Amino acid sequence: MNSRALSDLGSDPSITEAKLFKDAMASFPSGVTIVTTVDDRGEWWGFTASSFCSVSMDPPLVLSCLAKTAQCHTAFEKASRWNVHIIHDQQQDIAGRFATRGADKFAGGTFQADRHGIPALPDASVLLRCVAHAKSDGGDHTILIGRVEDTQLSPRVPTVYFRRAFHGFSDTFA
Repeated sequence: MNSRALSDLGSDPSITEAKLFKDAMASFPSGVTIVTTVDDRGEWWGFTASSFCSVSMDPPLVLSCLAKTAQCHTAFEKASRWNVHIIHDQQQDIAGRFATRGADKFAGGTFQADRHGIPALPDASVLLRCVAHAKSDGGDHTILIGRVEDTQLSPRVPTVYFRRAFHGFSDTFA
């Protein structure tokens, strides 16, 4: 990783600013989410996102960011509902699969269709059922803002993504 300070960047063309920015963002620990929806043909779609946060308490809003190049982008662009799952350490393989282009995302998971037909992972640390509130352009990503209609919590401790790897917490955080 390039350890040069931002003040050292100047106009040096040898520094790959995009790589430095990407490395900097990878150094910010984040929770890991799997976001799922269903299209009008009944096909399930989903992606892994570490770009997730709460936006508002009243109304309860959360956001996730989805790359415009993702295979599921069109499905989410049209979606009126989606589920956000905050995963725990025993679901890291599922998150890896949902982050892999072309993978059979729903193989091996315990997903079940909820009352809207959207895949839900009932044993996630947190399950947030969302209705679309807004979708905005975010450069090479689309920002999905959902209004949370239902929240389910489990005692499982969430996984963290840091420097391009999953990390679990000890039970002392439970």
